[in-house]
Amino acid sequence: MTLRPSIEPRALAGIGIFAGLPLAVLEEGAAIAHRRSLARGVRVFDQGEIAGRAHALLCGCVRITQAGSDGEEILVRLIGPGEIFGCVPILTDGLYPADATALVDAVELSWDPADLVALMKRHSQIALNMIAIVGGRLGETQERLRELATQSAERRIARTMLRLLDQAGHPASDGMRIAFPLRRKDIADIAGTTLHTASRTLSAWEREGMLTSDRRHLIIRSPPALRRLAETP
Repeated sequence: MTLRPSIEPRALAGIGIFAGLPLAVLEEGAAIAHRRSLARGVRVFDQGEIAGRAHALLCGCVRITQAGSDGEEILVRLIGPGEIFGCVPILTDGLYPADATALVDAVELSWDPADLVALMKRHSQIALNMIAIVGGRLGETQERLRELATQSAERRIARTMLRLLDQAGHPASDGMRIAFPLRRKDIADIAGTTLHTASRTLSAWEREGMLTSDRRHLIIRSPPALRRLAETP
């Protein structure tokens, strides 16, 4: 892992908390940021650790996982380019609520929490962007809890796939490719179902030609069919 002191300010324009801000503010943010390359499998931070940095991803993918008292680990969220992570402690108890691990080779920017808070005080739009991002994730979590209580596993899996498409979908020759490398357990964790159910459902959709896989990347061949499944009561 290598820290690089020189950061191009315009690189911050693609990060959610700096959205819509002028170049002068991006320069301030870049001046206090650290750039770091992350090799696949590197742990960025640990659940329960004191939050020493607030993070944002420039490229690659980071998986956010939580472990219960029994040691069982579940995937909470996948972080893609332009997204922040490990920033909630700034607003709460100062402890990372989950583990973060580079899923592929990645590059991140990070800030000392005190520096980032001072930047927010000087430029309220950064704080408003942060609140909007955290609020959006809270709303998504509430929606997932509602789905868990009221919807079938197949419908939850379909909605999970659509969220991943919205977050990391890219056009491919035979459909929409999800940029994140995914295991079927990842889909099961996010959808709140068992690995057996997720695997059986995805295999059925693959036989029907609705999706295919390519080296751990899922390609949705028929997004409209997936939407119909997600909307079926």
